[in-house]
Amino acid sequence: MVYARVILSWFPANPHGIFGQISQVIYQITDPVLLPVRRALPLVGPLDLSPIVVVIGLSILRSAIC
Repeated sequence: MVYARVILSWFPANPHGIFGQISQVIYQITDPVLLPVRRALPLVGPLDLSPIVVVIGLSILRSAIC
């Protein structure tokens, strides 16, 4: 879902169309994970590094569990 959100952020979506509705659902699913990370990270210009941190964190968590 995080990857889908990153890809969707590159394309503008009409909020009333089906693509916009799908985007809203994906944003609602990923916001609880990304927003706290985004608040903790320092700003790096226009780049949002929170998806990268979340994916790396989930990868580490997955390898620790398995």
